[in-house]
Order: sequence, then structure tokens, then C-alpha cells
Amino acid sequence: MKFPRAAAGVGLVAVLTIACPLAAADDIGWYGGLNLGRSKAKIDDAKINDNLLGAGFASSSINDNDRDTGGKLYGGYQFNKHFALEGGYFNLGKFAYSATTVPAGTLNGDIKLQGVNLDAVGLLPVTDKFSAIGRLGVTYAQARDDFTGTGSVGVLNAHPSKRDTNYKFGFGLQYAFTDAFAMRIEAERYRINDAVGNKGDIDLISLGLLYRFGGKTPAAAPRATVAEPVAVAVAPTPERPVIAPPALQPATIPVVVPAPYVAQKVTFSVDSLFDFDKSALKPAGKVQLDQFAADLKGASFDFITVTGHTDRIGPHEYNMKLSTRRAEVVRDYLVGSAGIPTDKIAIRGSDGSDPVTKPGECVGEQPTKALIACLQPDRRVDVEVSATR
Repeated sequence: MKFPRAAAGVGLVAVLTIACPLAAADDIGWYGGLNLGRSKAKIDDAKINDNLLGAGFASSSINDNDRDTGGKLYGGYQFNKHFALEGGYFNLGKFAYSATTVPAGTLNGDIKLQGVNLDAVGLLPVTDKFSAIGRLGVTYAQARDDFTGTGSVGVLNAHPSKRDTNYKFGFGLQYAFTDAFAMRIEAERYRINDAVGNKGDIDLISLGLLYRFGGKTPAAAPRATVAEPVAVAVAPTPERPVIAPPALQPATIPVVVPAPYVAQKVTFSVDSLFDFDKSALKPAGKVQLDQFAADLKGASFDFITVTGHTDRIGPHEYNMKLSTRRAEVVRDYLVGSAGIPTDKIAIRGSDGSDPVTKPGECVGEQPTKALIACLQPDRRVDVEVSATR
């Protein structure tokens, strides 16, 4: 039995996917996913005829069933924005044929294919949400054949099976809906050894969802509250006399006392909030933000600006994504811990264009340990607060 060549393209789906302006994903860490799709094989009718002729038969017709439903369940770890390792289970389905023979009889055969795989996965970010995927891996697959004969056709070994190691490769597209969820469409080729000495290819085109453990899904924004002015009653004093008609007693006069104005800028070192090149808040960072949030409680906010800064190392687009994502994380934490209305907080990212270090202080362009350490002050999160208390 021989299997297919070449899978259909996925260009139209790619265009539809790019057209959806959804959220970016934080791309480091563990993930898992499920893909389902269509598998295809090519039955080698010429070889079936040759085998029948060798046994003294001729075939009058052969009917093939060369398509089935296939899928895979997988998990992996992404080390950076370009590379991941992925392992899982695949089931390519069942393929069959039925040959009518002369002298009168039939030969029926089918094969079922499943196994496990380990792949090296390369990713090429096209935008901060959309990536191209390429993979190369090794499989350990089980092929189980079943043969039956009728009439003058007899079968010596009706249920042969084989387990063998082989290769696979593929390509695809990935789109991140949120930090936690992404969609994949893939075309893969599995090299298969069947149970009767033949080798061939199975093609699988599939669509599925990927879930990143630790990724964030969008949360409903907390309801904004409006602070009311505070009125206090002030009794008349010699320094503040009250003129009243003779028939009236001195009255208390409500006076609105303006609350003190608060304006401050606090700078957090990125290294104290996040690991290098990451946007997940560290426990030590949560402690710092909790203290900051405690100092803000009771205030009525005019606005807060959170600005994430990277150093100058790395591509502009990647640094803007990382710095903006860090600012979002700080904003979301302050909303949750201090009850600050989301619409009072503005965020932005900076790619090292506003450094703290002086020109010429940190020499070099390559990301050496010495340069990374020298540029540490530039990696920061600034929080500017304007409020009344």
C-alpha cells in the first residue's frame, strides 16, 4: 500500500486570519493543543494488480477509500519567539481498497495508522499576533493491516501489524486571539511503513486551538466610581464671624474644603518586577505594587500614566511589544489591588528611546552580559499619578 503526495494550500485561510485585529500573545512557556482535519493517502493500485497476478489472479476493478478524518493532541514548551519543542499523539485514520478478481472473488484490505511524535518547531513572527510555523520531527507509528478474501481469493496473514520509526515535516500559520488562546492551521506529511513491506506518505491538513498555560484572557473592566466632594460644617469663630439678623441664632455654614492635590512619579526597576525578556509579574514585583497601591487608596484619581521602558538592545517592534505588555500587566494589577478605574489609567511602551543612562556610558551593540548589566537602569516602568486626597 502506498500513500499520498502533496497537501492543499492554506492561503485563503491565512488572508481571513490576518484580517482579524485581535490581541497579542506572550509567547514563552508551556502550551497544549488539539487539531482535527482531513487525512489523505494514495492507494497503489498498480502494485495490488502485480500481487494478484503473481498469485494467479487478475483484477477487473479496484475501489479505493483514500480519505479519512485525522487529528493530533500535543503539548510543548516555547523557549523564545522563534523556537519550541512539541510532542504528542496522532491518529491518521483508516484507508482501504476492494479488488474484484478473475477467477471470481474479492480481495479487501485496510490500514489503520496512529503513533507518537517529537517535533522541533520554528516560528517566524509576521506581526505581533500572526506567525508562520515550520516543523521537522520523528514519529513512532503503528500500522495495522486487515485483509479478507472471498470466492477464490484466500488470505494467509489476515492481520499483520508493524511499529516503526520514521520522519515527518510540515508548515502552518498561527494567530493569537489572546495571551492564552491561539488558532493553528497546518499541513503535515507523515512518512509511514505499513505492515506488508511498503513505504509511503500520509498528508494531514488540520485546524485547531492552542492554549498557553499562564496566559491571560481578557477580563471585564471594573466599574468606574466617581468620588464626591466632601462637605464639612464649620462653626463661626472670632476669626470667621457670621452676620445674622437679630432674631436669628448664629448658624453653621457648610464649607467645601478642597482636598490636597497629589502628583507624583514612581519608577520601578523592570528587573524587580519581571524576569529578563519576560512580562509575567514576579512575586517580589507584586509586593512592590501592593505597597504602591496601599499608598494610593482613598485618593480620587484624575489620571495615571504607566510607561514601560526597554533598553536599546533588540528590534524596535519586539521591544515595543514587550514594553507595552509590561505596562498592561502593571495597569491590570493596580486595577485589581487598588480598585483604580481602568479608564483612569493610560499605558504606553518605549523601546529605549528615553534612556536613563548617559550617551557613551554603555558601549556596544551585542547583548553581552556586561552591556545588559550596564543598561539595567533603562529597563523600568514609570508610574505618574495625578489625584486628590
